[in-house]
This record gives sequence, C-alpha cells and structure tokens, in this order.
Amino acid sequence: MRSDVMKKGLERAPHRSLFKAMGYTDDELNRPMIGVVNSANEIIPGHVHLNTITEDAKAGIRHAGGTPVTFPTIGVCDGIAMGHAGMKYSLASRELIADSIEIMATAHPFDGLVMITNCDKIVPGMLMASLRLNIPTVVVSGGPMLAGQYNGRPVDLISVFEGVGQVKSKKMKTAVLRELEDCACPGCGSCSGMFTANSMNCVTEALGLGLPGNGTIPAISAARRRLAKKAGMQAVQLVKKGIKPRDIATLDAFKNAIAVDMALGCSTNTVLHIPAIANEAGITLNLDIFNEISKKTPNICHLSPAGPHHLEDLDQAGGIQSVMKEISTIGAINLDAMTVTGKTVGKNIKPFSVKNRTVIRSVKDPYSAEGGIAILRGNLAPDGAVVKQSAVSPDMMVNVGRARVYDSEEDAIAAILGGAIVPGDVVVIRYEGPKGGPGMREMLSPTSAIVGMGLDTSVSLLTDGRFSGGTRGAAIGHISPEAAEGGPIALIQEGDSISIDIPKKKIELKVDRKELTRRKKALKPKEPAITTGYLGRYARLVTSASTGAIFKDR
Repeated sequence: MRSDVMKKGLERAPHRSLFKAMGYTDDELNRPMIGVVNSANEIIPGHVHLNTITEDAKAGIRHAGGTPVTFPTIGVCDGIAMGHAGMKYSLASRELIADSIEIMATAHPFDGLVMITNCDKIVPGMLMASLRLNIPTVVVSGGPMLAGQYNGRPVDLISVFEGVGQVKSKKMKTAVLRELEDCACPGCGSCSGMFTANSMNCVTEALGLGLPGNGTIPAISAARRRLAKKAGMQAVQLVKKGIKPRDIATLDAFKNAIAVDMALGCSTNTVLHIPAIANEAGITLNLDIFNEISKKTPNICHLSPAGPHHLEDLDQAGGIQSVMKEISTIGAINLDAMTVTGKTVGKNIKPFSVKNRTVIRSVKDPYSAEGGIAILRGNLAPDGAVVKQSAVSPDMMVNVGRARVYDSEEDAIAAILGGAIVPGDVVVIRYEGPKGGPGMREMLSPTSAIVGMGLDTSVSLLTDGRFSGGTRGAAIGHISPEAAEGGPIALIQEGDSISIDIPKKKIELKVDRKELTRRKKALKPKEPAITTGYLGRYARLVTSASTGAIFKDR
C-alpha cells in the first residue's frame, strides 16, 4: 500500500509512535489509510453541514475495512464575497485548494482519498488535486439547498440579488425585499439553482468521479448521508482494485461531462474549470470543443436562472443519470467510460429513467437544439468569450448597441443603479480579468441590477471578468485576451458600436482596423489593482481565461 512508506518497517517506529499519540491502533495502521478532505466551515451555507457528511464518509471507510484520516482545506463563499474586493480571491482560491491537498496527500501518502466538497471553487480545486495526485479518489458533495418559498412560488438567492435592482427602480418595496431575504435560502446546501456550485457537482458526477446522485440529492436528505457512506466504502474498493482518477477522467469522460453541461445549461464558469481540471490529467481542451459538443447536444433542462426549476426538481425527475441516459439516445454520451462505481457509464444509467418530462425534456422536444453555453469569437474576443445562451432572452440573441465603458465593477454598478444605463446600451466592464482584477471577479451584482431595473431584454453586458451561474440575460464574459494583457476590450471607447450575434457565435467591435491600431499604440499599460500578497503572485502567474486561468508552467 502507498501508506506503507510512512508506517511499515523498523525505521518507521517513530512514525507509528506519532500515530499512536493520536489514538490510532496497530490494527488501524495496518488497514488502507484513506485521507478525507473536509472543507467544512461556518461562512458558506453549502459547507456548514459538511462535518456530518464527513462523519458519514468515515463510517463508510471503516465499514469497508479502511482507516479514515481527516484534514481540512479552505473555501470562499462567492455569494458573500460578491460585489466587493473579496470576490477577487474566489477564483484564486481554486489553486490554493488544489495545492494544499497535494501537499497534505503527498507529505502523508494516503492510499486513497474521499473529497468532501461543495460550492464554486472548492469542487474544481478538489478535482484538480485528484487528477494531479492520481491516487484512488471519490468526490462527494454536500448537496444542493432546497429552493425557498415566497407567496407560493419558489425563490432562491438570485431572487434577492435581482430584488436590489427592483427596489432601486421602485418595482419592489424594501419590506418585500426583506421578506425575500429571510426566505430565499431556507437552509444548508449549495444555492438551489443551476449555479456554479451545482453545475460543478453535476459535472463531477457526469465525469465519473462522483457517485450517481452526487449532483442532485438535496443537502438535507438522508439519501445524501447514505451517499457519503457509499463514497467512503467505494474509496476503499478503488484502492483494492487500483482504479485511479486518470483511469476515469479520460478525454471521453470529459466529453461526457461537457455534453451534460450543455444539456443542463450549466454555469459559464464550467468553461473555466473543466479545461483546468483536464489540464491536470494532461489533456488539453480547446474552447472550440464546447461549441462542437453544443451543436449536437440539445438543451433539455431549464433550471434557475434560465427557468423555474431547481435542483430538487431535477433530482426527483431522475437526476444526472437520467439526463445522461436521455442524451445517450442521440450518441452524445460514451457509454464505455469508467466511473468510480467500478462500472461503466452504460451500466450505471441502465436502471434510470426520466420521471418528469417537464423538468427533463426529451431530446425530440428540447428547449433548444443547441446546448446551454456558446463560445463567441471576433475582433473583440479573438481568443474567445463565453455566454450562457440558454438564459438569454430571444430578443437579445442578436443585437447591436452603444458601448458604455467602465474600468471596474463598482463603477458599472453605480451607473446601472443610478439610472445612467438605457435600452440599447452595451455595458463594458474591463480590467476585471484573471490578471487585471486580479482574480476575475463574478459580475452577479451588475447583471442582477440590470435584470432588476427591467433592462435584461434591452441591455447587454460584456466583461473580461466572469459571471455567476445565477446570471441571466445577454451577459458575455471571459473576453480574451483581457484588458490587462492589451486585448481589444481595452481599446473600446465610450459610444463605440458593438455587434453581438450569439447564433453565429460572433462578437465584433464596429471600429475600423486602422483606428484600432492607433488606439493600440496609444494604450498605456495598467497595473493590476492589487500587486502584493497572494493576489500579487497570482496576477504574475495566472494565464488567460481561454486556458482555464491556470498557472503558467514557468
């Protein structure tokens, strides 16, 4: 066993003595040692209950004959970090999470791992670590939050964000917003729509690194606790069988994950995280693969913010396995891909069926013939930009507008809530990319303000930053190269005409080439907003959003 290096033989008597100081017995030391990564904390609703999930996973490990050993990692709540400097640290935390797990699982060579996760950067950070380490691993999330209820209708965190704009535009009373605030998030779990956390938990299941049910079983359900126990047991089985993450997360598995991403209409952040995770397995995913898979994978689910359904509805309708089974009928899923169950995708999905055609539509009756995400290119984004097309109003799929340019999220929010933005405007927020931010902040506050002000069917927003999975409307992010790298977004001037054609995957700045060349020569480099500490180092190391915002090799 891998752990023998720290516990077997005469020379390891001091090591065993240290284990015994913590109460480990000789019998426990002779079993497979399974590291249990627990990201529990008291600042993220999706993590506040993870100690319970961790204890269940440990029980499963013991039941299967292993010895669980827990250790922590950090986590940022994107919702609480939103709209201020704290959001600069969210994406940047992904690399720290992966690095910290690598350190712990290499300094203490466990035989296998169970990763207890939830929420936006913690899930991809753990997946990156699993593929980097390549030791038998099962990932299990804490599960999604239930939707809230207000006056007989489901609500969620996005209802509150958009409510701020509605109050500013006098379409909602402050007292109503306060009532929403109290009921939109009714308990623990990752926020209840198809936002980034749930998107990544569903992707984990589709990729084969999480057990069936990982993406959708509600946080408060006893089934979630049972799933954690099964994850613990399965981790021991993977150790015995020698099945490792890179045996599972092959190119075919990543294609499966992207197909599910498209069918569900997941967060645009998946376009950052999936390539970054693949990179750890030595697999390069060009952005164009998202469009290629989108063209042949219909969007069959409309979960919040694109539609009225939430994760609990998707779970009751059959979950991710049923979605995979549905799109497998058109050849969108490789059925021979291996999973952490020890079985192939085809065997996993065989007993599942769609139980609610309102939530999971047939591939013959999709919401759209293409998937939920589109990659746009043009002179404004030669290396690509990303839009959640399933959450864009039909009126905004093709439009031309007047640029309103802001060099920070704060300036843009002030303009939107101050009434300075009018129909036909294209709000441009730049110097918020991975390097320029630094940290590539999510723009949920400005996009929610646009919706709340009633402008989502007449105003677009472009940024070299990114968006929450809760964003809806013509919100186009990840514009690459970013402004801090001298990308074309840095050359936009107030009043310029911008053309957006989502069906044709085009985004153009309607300024002639000679004028753009003149502006490029006159452009003065702009320092990142933070140059010291971890973010200062991050800005020097991070690559473009088009490559998943991974770190440079050198």
